[in-house]
Amino acid sequence: MTTIKSKADLGLIAHLLRRAGFGATPEEMDRFSKMDYDEIVGQLIDFSGDDYIPQDIISRFHKDQSDFRGAPGAGAHWIYRMVMTDTPLREKMCLFWHRIFATAGTKLIQRRVLLNQIGMFREKGFGRFDDLLLGLSKDPAMIMWLDNQDNHGSSINENYGREILELFSMGVGNYTEDDIKETARAFTGWSVVNPEYMSIKMRNNTVRPYGYISWQYQYDSKDHDGGPKTILGETGNWDGEDAVRIICEQQATAEYIARHLYHFFVADEVPVPQWAHEAPRDPAAIDLMVQSYFQNGHSIKAMVEVMFKSDFFKKESVRYARIKSPAEMVVGTMRLAGPIELPSDDTYYARSVCSNMGQALLDPPSVEGWQGGNEWINTGTYVERINFASKVLNDPDKQGVRNIIDRIKLVGLSGEMTSDELVKACLEVLGPLDVLDTTENGLREFASKYGNLAWNDSESATQFDRAALSVIQLIVCTQEYQTV
Repeated sequence: MTTIKSKADLGLIAHLLRRAGFGATPEEMDRFSKMDYDEIVGQLIDFSGDDYIPQDIISRFHKDQSDFRGAPGAGAHWIYRMVMTDTPLREKMCLFWHRIFATAGTKLIQRRVLLNQIGMFREKGFGRFDDLLLGLSKDPAMIMWLDNQDNHGSSINENYGREILELFSMGVGNYTEDDIKETARAFTGWSVVNPEYMSIKMRNNTVRPYGYISWQYQYDSKDHDGGPKTILGETGNWDGEDAVRIICEQQATAEYIARHLYHFFVADEVPVPQWAHEAPRDPAAIDLMVQSYFQNGHSIKAMVEVMFKSDFFKKESVRYARIKSPAEMVVGTMRLAGPIELPSDDTYYARSVCSNMGQALLDPPSVEGWQGGNEWINTGTYVERINFASKVLNDPDKQGVRNIIDRIKLVGLSGEMTSDELVKACLEVLGPLDVLDTTENGLREFASKYGNLAWNDSESATQFDRAALSVIQLIVCTQEYQTV
């Protein structure tokens, strides 16, 4: 086994862990720095283990994180999973699909059905795209969100037929209006059990032992249009499963998903509505992932693996080339601060702050989701980012924060440290985080007011904690920390 020790290799590992998760905790850097790069990728893409979620404890102290009737409890519950997961890429993939298959609770009465959808992403979001798209088409949240319960053999509703082609698989310019109508016909009869009655039951205030009841998928053969249909050039008595198969076989589908993966994991692209008019930022990268898609049975996992192992992903020019989404920034900072000890209001605060930063989890602004990129940053949201990160990393008694400070002390083997050494140690432990010379000079100038530091008695140790926390809080305010 190759042990990676050089600064360049550690920088590459940190880059991978920022993209494949929410950034590395010091413990994760310790573990992965002893491994070969490809071995690290292999561990990150291994979703065979289940995360332990203490639902009994969560339900006891936070009832709304059991019934999921409202947005705060549902959003807080997902944030808990993202912070506490041992498989961060799995949750990152859920965020990825939530951004593309954007479904909002504002139209769905309660959020349990939405968390069920996120659970479906967790189960199918790293396998064959065919299986994921079929799961999406049977998902009650998506059915009700895009009105497919009103899509009847005698009178079609084109909403889902349009969006599965335009936003979920192929992109504008790769299908016709007739394809939309024929696809909608294929999905007639794909509905939920007794939607009118269930909608009334879901609005009542009776909490059953395992929360509120929710919609369930149902196929009504009597409501399905069984006639011949022509979808993307193929003619037959197609149903929804056939439509998914045809869609997933298209070159445009592979290119669209590959560009989304690049946009999310490598570097910010132009907003999705412009993709029909502007070529990809790196066409060769898209081609490589498209080849993997077709060579591996439409496997998303295979596309992600080839992306992480590619030269275009490893290039220094793409590091810090994406602005962190609010969820990435919030979850990554909370993972640094340490595990969440229940009961806790931290996840409610985190969910609220994500919304204030422009990413209301489980409530995207429209079916187009969030565009990301520069849209994440303005004067108001940047203040929210700084205030959140500074507050979360302000308590030296938090397990993660205490661990960071103790690791910083290891640089000063004699029990002493200069202010310049403090800045360098903080950047290493928090990343390692590469910053511009101007940023580092500013950090050094700020830290110089503390002079030489020591921790050989309680008074000096308290002063060192205060200095370290101040530098850490300033680092998380830098532009480099806000990128990924």
